[in-house]
Order: sequence, then structure tokens, then C-alpha cells
Amino acid sequence: MKVLLLGHKGMLGSDLMAQFKYRHEIIGMDQEEINITRASECLKAVNEVQPQLVINAAAFTNVDACETAKEECFAVNAEAVKNIAEACRGKNITVIHYSTDYVFDGNGSRPYREEDPCNPINMYGASKLAGEQHLSALTDNFIIIRTAWLYGAHGKNFVQAILDRAKATGKLTVVDDQTGSPTCTRDLAAATELLVDKNARGIFHVTNRGSCTWFDFARKILKEAHLETVELLPMKTGDLQRAARRPAYSVLGMQKFMEATGKTMQPWQLAFQDYYKVLTSRTCCSESSMAHK
Repeated sequence: MKVLLLGHKGMLGSDLMAQFKYRHEIIGMDQEEINITRASECLKAVNEVQPQLVINAAAFTNVDACETAKEECFAVNAEAVKNIAEACRGKNITVIHYSTDYVFDGNGSRPYREEDPCNPINMYGASKLAGEQHLSALTDNFIIIRTAWLYGAHGKNFVQAILDRAKATGKLTVVDDQTGSPTCTRDLAAATELLVDKNARGIFHVTNRGSCTWFDFARKILKEAHLETVELLPMKTGDLQRAARRPAYSVLGMQKFMEATGKTMQPWQLAFQDYYKVLTSRTCCSESSMAHK
């Protein structure tokens, strides 16, 4: 299959490129090659590449910045999705787009299902929901994947922030009143290809299995990194004074994904252990190569 991957240099895009390149002809474009907020550029890219599948892994993901940079946030997370959908319309091209747990308000107490009503409480969530609505209004030939709490080898994320702060200060305070599902981008990329293989269509929730608080996740990171001597203290979200509100509970139910693919995602704890092994082996290799220069 010929695939156009938008945002291929990002944290998720890098893993999608690695996942899809073995079985598909994949062409990556990032902000140097295309401005997805311009409809003409999206149309030009689709007409030149002539893909059967377009994967949009580009997004404005700084949740707090979205509160003040509302115009840019909606341009990238909503209008750009409309541009991509319109460029693919009537050409038998499937569009895959990534959305977020933040389309929900977090007042629930059981994992959110795909059909549950959305009620975002911050601009990021609102912009991603608008993107979903544009795509589903313009075509039936789409897969929307709502995911959460992403981390990966090729971008800024919570894991790296915890490791950096732990080594620099020896003391951490992390919120213990937000519950979700940490998700490794490598696992999400593999799950995306599974949905493509099964010719799935519609909205799917895809995260690593299980849930925890950010505090629990930080404790797991420190344990895996053998940094248990670092002092880890819980705090409340309200004490952080962040620009954007966060949902207190945003766990996503994955029954629909399991029914469509016949597979389950691995638990978040195992996914993180696998990721950390790769991360440390990569660090060791780069240090070793520097030592030999």
C-alpha cells in the first residue's frame, strides 16, 4: 500500500515510519515539506503522492500553550484535518487521524467508550474534537484513534522529564489525582497497522492496558531506572496552577479495538519495561560509540 505520513519526524510519526516501512511504500512529510494548515498544500501533496492511505500524526500538543495560542491550536488540530479530509475526498483514500482522551471531561468513573458524549474542558481537547468532527463530516473512509499519555524515543515526554528532573534534583513532586493510561508510541504504531490490516473504519480507543496516576507512573519510571533513592512526593493538580484544566479520569475502554483486531494491547507496565530496555541500550550504544571516537 502507498502511504502518506504527515508529521513523520515527531514522536509518534517516527515509530509509525518504522512500523509501516517493512510492508508498505511510505512517504513522510513534515513541516519542512508541507504546511497542513493550507488547503492548497494538502491537495498538492495528495495529488503528487497519490496514496491509498494518509496518516496524520501532526498535532499541536502543548496542552497549556493551547489555552493562549488558540488560533494556532485550532489551525493545526482542527482546520488542518479538514484540509486533509477534503484533499482525500472522492479518491478512495483512507485517512487515519489521532485524537485524545482529553475530548472527555474526566467526570466518569469507568473507562470511556467511543460512543460516550464528549465534553472537553480545555482548548487542546476542544481542538482535537473539532478535528474529529471535520473528518467524520467529510468522509466515511476514516479511522480516528483516540489515545492518551504518549511517550516514545523521539520526542519530549513525561518519562524523559521525570528522569531528567530526578537526576538533576534528587526530589520530585508529581500529581496523584489524575488517572489515565500511559501509552508507548511503538505499541500505538503497531496497533495502527493492525487496524489497517483489518480494514477497520470509525473511532477506536487505543492505549496500553490498565491505568494509573501520574504519581504511580513516576514511581514505576524511578524503579525501572534504579533511582528509588530519589524522593517522590504526591501533590494535587490544583497546586500546579497550570493554564489548562486536566480531566481527573480519562481511561479509555478498548473493547471495540479488541473486537476489530482480535488482539489486546500489552499492559502499560510491560510496555514501559520494554521501552526502557530499548532506551538504555540506545544510550549505552551512543556512549560507547563516542568513547571510540
